[in-house]
Amino acid sequence: MRVADDKSIQEIQQNELLADSIMFRLIQIAENNEKLIKEFKDSHPDIPWRAIKGMRNTIVHNYGIVDISIVYDTVKNSVPEFYKQLKQLLVEI
Repeated sequence: MRVADDKSIQEIQQNELLADSIMFRLIQIAENNEKLIKEFKDSHPDIPWRAIKGMRNTIVHNYGIVDISIVYDTVKNSVPEFYKQLKQLLVEI
């Protein structure tokens, strides 16, 4: 996520607007995930579809107590890996 590329966890924790923006984008990823058909998701079990939805549910339903360190780890590690997996799927299609 470009918005967080050069940000530290402390910068995100101290900037409510930035944290909200990042979490909103994670919600968007999950919402788009829900638009995919089950057969597509089943044919790509290496992608953590359930974890994506779980992150969205945590953000949406526990907003006041979201652990920013988990959000930070997701943005720095999981999202780039997910993006690489999706790019590879596009090559294969």
